[in-house]
Amino acid sequence: QVHLVESGGGLVQAGGSLRLSCAASGRSFSRYAMGWFRQAPGKERDFVVSITWDGDSTYYADSVEGRFTISRNNAKNTVYLQMNSLKPEDTAVYYCAAPSARTTARAMGVQSAIAYWGQGTQVTVSS
Repeated sequence: QVHLVESGGGLVQAGGSLRLSCAASGRSFSRYAMGWFRQAPGKERDFVVSITWDGDSTYYADSVEGRFTISRNNAKNTVYLQMNSLKPEDTAVYYCAAPSARTTARAMGVQSAIAYWGQGTQVTVSS
């Protein structure tokens, strides 16, 4: 069983920044890709970004590319999401996600690849 715990959400003004963290436990973190999804009120859960096990490859949703950056520290079993130039439409609950098997960053872009979810952290961007 994989346990994911997000932190770092909060309220920020448009144009501001936040850094989310996701601490993982329960299996060999460094062997698996990781990702972030988000769900706005009344909407589906959408893919945001993912990263390969070694950090060498990333995959971004068009809506966040150039503003968000994913990274990971395998020594700390943690994946990060740096969010800059935040917009009101970025307001959502952000979920850390892990696959059931080793996969590519691009393959993490669909929910069917995800076996484990964190509890989510709220990000609210005011205009």
